[in-house]
Amino acid sequence: MVKIQVDRTQCQNFGSCVIEAPNVFSLNANDEMEYTPEADDSELDNVEAAVDVCPMQAIALVLRS
Repeated sequence: MVKIQVDRTQCQNFGSCVIEAPNVFSLNANDEMEYTPEADDSELDNVEAAVDVCPMQAIALVLRS
């Protein structure tokens, strides 16, 4: 599983993550980002792309221990 964290104090709801990983991130009716904190390993490349394109650097992958 891919574990994801979003710093809500940094996120400005630009939605770049939604474009890169639509199975993990979405914008709700109020245009606020929502996400699944754990995603299937098949989403790793998409989540990494979302991390890279986030203009506020609000998204992080949680390292496995």
